[in-house]
Amino acid sequence: MGNSKSCVAWKKDEGRAMMNSSSEELDSYYPVRPECLADVPKTRFKARVGKTLSERRWKAAFSKEGYLDIAGVLRRIQRGGIHPSIKGAAWEFLLGCFDPESTFEERNQLRQQRREQYAAWKSECQKIVPVIGSGILITSAIVSDDGQPIASDDGQPIASDDGQPIASDDGQPIECAATTSNTQDNNDAVPADNGDYDKKILQWKLSLHQIGLDVVRTDRTLVFYENEANQAKLWDVLAVYAWMDKDIGYVQGMSDICSPMVILLENEADAYWCFERAMRRLRENFKSSTNSIGVQSQLSTLAQVVKTVDPKLHQHLEELDGGEYLFAFRMLMVLFRREFSFVDSLYLWEVMWAMEYNPNIYSSYDDKRQPLLSELLYDDKPNDKHKLKEYGKFERNNLKTGAAEQNSALSVFLVASVLETKHRRLMKEAKGLDDVVQILGEISGNLDARKALDEALKVHKKYMKQAKKS
Repeated sequence: MGNSKSCVAWKKDEGRAMMNSSSEELDSYYPVRPECLADVPKTRFKARVGKTLSERRWKAAFSKEGYLDIAGVLRRIQRGGIHPSIKGAAWEFLLGCFDPESTFEERNQLRQQRREQYAAWKSECQKIVPVIGSGILITSAIVSDDGQPIASDDGQPIASDDGQPIASDDGQPIECAATTSNTQDNNDAVPADNGDYDKKILQWKLSLHQIGLDVVRTDRTLVFYENEANQAKLWDVLAVYAWMDKDIGYVQGMSDICSPMVILLENEADAYWCFERAMRRLRENFKSSTNSIGVQSQLSTLAQVVKTVDPKLHQHLEELDGGEYLFAFRMLMVLFRREFSFVDSLYLWEVMWAMEYNPNIYSSYDDKRQPLLSELLYDDKPNDKHKLKEYGKFERNNLKTGAAEQNSALSVFLVASVLETKHRRLMKEAKGLDDVVQILGEISGNLDARKALDEALKVHKKYMKQAKKS
């Protein structure tokens, strides 16, 4: 009886806490500058009693040793998202930073190792460009295309908005430091060939001011980024990531993905690793060549999905010369950041990640063999109902239908569902691609993330059913 009464009291306390969160403005966790209130989409997400993962439920999901009941956590997130007070901590598990089957002690050790590794990489970058870690950021080019330092009127190389030069202590231009990296959890920072290394340094230096320009434009409506130190924190994380990712470096749009991690996780190294894990899911979207754009694969999948579930709309879009679906480029690239308020976009992301969750994600990221990610994720397919509960709803459906290895992102079906809901207007009013862009642009602030995800799952189910027939 005592246990029953305490359980009832526990639920009542959680309900009161959640009701308070629902009645207060959740936007207060991420306040918007007063002068920008009219320019941002209205937030629709509200914490819901018995559905949203609350701080109390989150703490209760851990055993005494620290093992996480990931099945219960996923169930909550998929039903109602995550309360802002624990969002950062929960994201680290959703994105594969930590293994739910690890202990508190094991995670603390791993966190410390990663912080030390990030500090080493950041120090490596500081030896080349000392302004990194100084609390300011660069928005002007510091080198020319041929690698020559760009000097200001007084002859000093340009470094930042406030005029602090990129120079050594004796005032001389910084020379590239030939450092090495002992990284194991990421790509090697320094190629063996010195020529390649010099080229890598040049490309990285050329990207730093572009990162800075993007940072000052990213989430600029939020009070958080009125503080230049927070802008510099975002710039530092992106600069270090660009240094470590030797194949892609930095691409516009990455700042939109990284910004929430910097806001949610106070420690800069923790924010870096959360972003790095997110990029493992999204990295291919940013990989471009002279012949193709990064999201080409997802756009092709989108075209196939719409052609299957709504052939008339697909034909109409093809007639408008939109068969390549380039109008959906931004939605897929930055995961609907422009279509939702900041709060709603975070809700959308975490529910998508929960629905796509695969319990092998941590071990696949930690694997040193570097085979295809899909091979690692589905190496150990579940054969019992209990294990299946540790998969997200979308991923579980893929396993049941045999479509898991196709690795199609839920975001693709989300875009398809948006197109399907706009079927009538697109068919009637769209006379050209500009009309398509305009109609889709009107969804900003008018789209309910929860309903959109439900529709995306319906489109996925419909697509799989039609594909099976053919």
